[in-house]
Amino acid sequence: MTQQLNAQIFAYAKQLADSAFKAQSVALKGLEQVAELQIRALEKQSEAAADFISGALETRDVDGLRVLWEKAATAGRENAERAVAVTQEIIAVTQKTAESLSALVQEQQQAANDAVAAPVAAVKKAAAAASK
Repeated sequence: MTQQLNAQIFAYAKQLADSAFKAQSVALKGLEQVAELQIRALEKQSEAAADFISGALETRDVDGLRVLWEKAATAGRENAERAVAVTQEIIAVTQKTAESLSALVQEQQQAANDAVAAPVAAVKKAAAAASK
């Protein structure tokens, strides 16, 4: 009886460790995707800022300032649009990661239920056979 209990506990612990490893992999993949999105957005923003600064340094007259002002407004709008797009992508990645983690939890719960139900069914079957 003790050996059977130990085997069940070991199997459950192994399954729990496997599930934890899978969950960690899913979470790290999600974090990697979010970091990649943020780095790309930072690169684009840096390029836009460098382009604006180079334009500002080349400005020599009032007409140049007017063009620079329009360029600044356009750059600000584009940066805001990029920020919104990146935020939406990050939310999508986060949601997908959460769904994957939820599926892992449900899988773990089902496996735990099956692990508990199998010995109970075996005991019931043995008791029914013994009572006949």
